[in-house]
Amino acid sequence: MISAVLFDYGMVLSGPAEPRAWARMLQITGLDEERFRAGYWAPRHEYDRGTYTGAEYWLQAGRHAGVELSAAQVAELIDADTALWTDVNRPMVDWAARLQKAGTRTGILSNLGDEMMLGVLDKMKWLEEFDHRVFSHTLKMAKPEVAIYRVAAEGLGVAPRQILFIDDRAENCEGGRAAGMQVIQYGEHDTFVLELERRGWGELWWTGRCAG
Repeated sequence: MISAVLFDYGMVLSGPAEPRAWARMLQITGLDEERFRAGYWAPRHEYDRGTYTGAEYWLQAGRHAGVELSAAQVAELIDADTALWTDVNRPMVDWAARLQKAGTRTGILSNLGDEMMLGVLDKMKWLEEFDHRVFSHTLKMAKPEVAIYRVAAEGLGVAPRQILFIDDRAENCEGGRAAGMQVIQYGEHDTFVLELERRGWGELWWTGRCAG
């Protein structure tokens, strides 16, 4: 039986990276696509994990790409980075609302750094409706570390085996399984809904009610 649904944020509740925001970051840094992409991702996990603040992350990202960023550039990049990940994945957000209305507990377990969390919460007021939210940097740990899933389960007040965890990354899905949760990797939306139905949880999608 599923008594709670635990969502990743990026690429599950939010959509793909917004291309105009990415182009803006290239313009701010003056870097080409290859160098910027390498710099952006190299220190990202440590930013999400709370090793770096947002400002420290961008300085590290710039240095990895071979540039020294000014304070003004860092401030602009923090703003653009939030815009990059704030397109809504409407079908999943609407489903979360159905679950909440039906009384099914909902949670968020997201790898987000400090400035990203603040920006996302400011722009996405509907995130306040979730019963429990875990943002990685606040715990100095991150998915796929098993301990962070246990924190999420405790916050929801539901046994891990009764939680459906949804994430777009395979390694994060493996972390959820290791913590004892039911897991579906999110990719194509229609495929996700079909997988829910295949596992006997179609009612959970259509009505938001807990399903056996």
